[in-house]
Amino acid sequence: MLFGVPKETAGKGPFEEKRVSVSPAGVRELVEAGAEVIVESGAGADAGFVDEAYRKVGAQVVYTQEEVFGRADTIVKIARPSDREIELTRQGASVLAFWHMAVAFDQLKEPVEQKGITALGYEVIQEADGAIPILRVSSEIAGCLAPQIAGHRGTLGFYAARTFLGLGCSVYILDRSKKRLEELDQLFGGRVITALATRENLEKFVAFAEVLVGAVLKPGEVAPVVVTREMVKEMRPGTVIIDFSFDQGGCVETTRLQGPSGGLFVREDVLHFAVANCPSLVSRSATHALTHVLLPYLLRLQEQGLEGTLRQRGPLASGCYAYHGQWVRNGLVDNTKDLDSLVREG
Repeated sequence: MLFGVPKETAGKGPFEEKRVSVSPAGVRELVEAGAEVIVESGAGADAGFVDEAYRKVGAQVVYTQEEVFGRADTIVKIARPSDREIELTRQGASVLAFWHMAVAFDQLKEPVEQKGITALGYEVIQEADGAIPILRVSSEIAGCLAPQIAGHRGTLGFYAARTFLGLGCSVYILDRSKKRLEELDQLFGGRVITALATRENLEKFVAFAEVLVGAVLKPGEVAPVVVTREMVKEMRPGTVIIDFSFDQGGCVETTRLQGPSGGLFVREDVLHFAVANCPSLVSRSATHALTHVLLPYLLRLQEQGLEGTLRQRGPLASGCYAYHGQWVRNGLVDNTKDLDSLVREG
């Protein structure tokens, strides 16, 4: 199998995507497994991985986007591909990325169909026990960054709470699941205050929060709005909202009004941080973490091929949005195809 690792082009300025999808160590594992890997020159530079590091482990370094997307049968990205990248992609190729189809389907539908792309989304790759390992590692990094973001700007869930708690902050966690709240109470030894995410509780806790962290997830779906503009208006001026659900649309009403790239902005006298790629702020560490969880899936593709891997109905099958341009994930189109049938037909 020929894997292509392009240089990421998403974002601008401080929110530019600086990670690379596979580190040199990961490329070495793929090459030793018999794969060919082509890496776009400079793909790892912002994460501290020079071209020579990739050459030393057996990758071929190329100098244009056209060569990476036009030659590889499997593209390994981070951000969903741009219109230009899809245009350059080889017909019938597979593309692994954070596609976030729930918020981008309308713009991606026709290009994916025309190119016959197999779209595999990191955010919906799910293990048998329900774990979403690639999304989880990104959430852990983002959660650990939350206090730094909040502190730097002026004033994810479990990981954000744990880090804030370690800094001596008072932490309140709201969730719709009573069972999850009981688990969190045990995990934190009673050191956090937990409450059901009812409308009344949300209004009360949001009003006195100095830092509000939104981390609502419905895998493969647009995040529901749980914090309304009226709730934001009750927050004190100068407080901070960090919406980690922004890549799935945002769970705070005032962040959903921001453009697709998000950023740092003020609404209702409250500072908002809505960035889809927070782990990019620690690009080298985040690249190592992503490679660690992604590599087993890439090795499986190399060993069994795309059809062989999907035929097993394992984690990669759960992450398949489209197979050779035909939509197979429920909720995207009315006439979703059956993945098993398509794979059997070849």
